[in-house]
Amino acid sequence: MANIKYEKIITNQTFDEERALYGCDGIVVKSCNFDGPADGESAFKEGKNIEVAESFFNLRYPFWHDKNLKITGSEMTDKCRAALWYSEDIDIKDTKLHGIKALRECKDVSINNCDIISPEFGWSVNNITMTDSKAESEYFMLRAENITFNNVYFKGKYSFQYIKNATFENCIFDTKDAFWHAENVTVKDCTVNGEYLAWYSDNLTLINCKIKGTQPFCYCKKLKLINCEMYETDLSFEKSEVEAEVTTKIDSVKNPLSGVIKAPEVGELIMDDEKARGIVEKVDKTHDSVVN
Repeated sequence: MANIKYEKIITNQTFDEERALYGCDGIVVKSCNFDGPADGESAFKEGKNIEVAESFFNLRYPFWHDKNLKITGSEMTDKCRAALWYSEDIDIKDTKLHGIKALRECKDVSINNCDIISPEFGWSVNNITMTDSKAESEYFMLRAENITFNNVYFKGKYSFQYIKNATFENCIFDTKDAFWHAENVTVKDCTVNGEYLAWYSDNLTLINCKIKGTQPFCYCKKLKLINCEMYETDLSFEKSEVEAEVTTKIDSVKNPLSGVIKAPEVGELIMDDEKARGIVEKVDKTHDSVVN
C-alpha cells in the first residue's frame, strides 16, 4: 500500500445501493456504514488501492476482485457474508469478521488482532499471515497454502484440512479432525486439543507441543514429534510412518507402520497387524536413556 496517491476521501456516509463504490481506485473510506433498506451488494467490487477505517458492514460481498486493500478498526456483521473473495494484497487489522465464508480464493493476506466468527473461513487462500487473533469456524482454512500463524486461538471443527506449506507458533487450537491430508506443516510451541488429529498428513512436524485427544496421527507419512506432551491419546499412530519423542505417558499405541516412538510410558501397545514394524522405546527423560 506504500506510495499510493488517494484521489478521494469519504467520511461519515451511509451506502446501501448495489455496487456503491464499484471500480474505485485510490480511495479512503472512514467512519462509513454499508447498510440500509436498498440492501445492495458488492460495494467495492473490482476496486484497487482502497483504505477503509472504522466502518460498519452489514451487506453482502463488499470486497470481491479487489487489489491493494487495507481495512482497520471495522466490523463485518453476520449479514456481511462472503466479504472478501478473489482479492489480493490485503491487510486487515483490529477488525471483526463475523460473516460466513469471510475470506476465500484470496492471496497475499495479513490479518492482525482480529476477531473472526466465520464458518468456512479462508478456503483456498494463498500466502496468509495471521497474528494475535482469535477465530471460531468450521472447515477453517480448507485447502489454503503458504500459511504463517503466530499467537492465534482457534475453536471449531475440521480445521486445516488439505493445507500445504504452513507454520504455526504459539497457538492454541481447540478443534477436531485438524490437519487431515495436510502437507509440509510445522507446529511449534502450540496446544492442540482435538480428536482424530492429522490423519493422512504428509511431512507434519510438531515441536514442543501439548497434544490431547483420542486416536491421533493415523495413516501419516513422515510424521515427527519432538519434545511433545500427549494426554488422553489412545490408539495413537496407527499405520503411520513416525519418529516421536514424547515426554509424557501415551495411553495406547496401535500398529505404527514404521519408525521409533520414544516415551517414558505407554499404557498399552497393540501390535496385531503383521505389517506394523514401528518400534516403541521406553525412555527415562531424567537420564535420557532407554529403559530396559
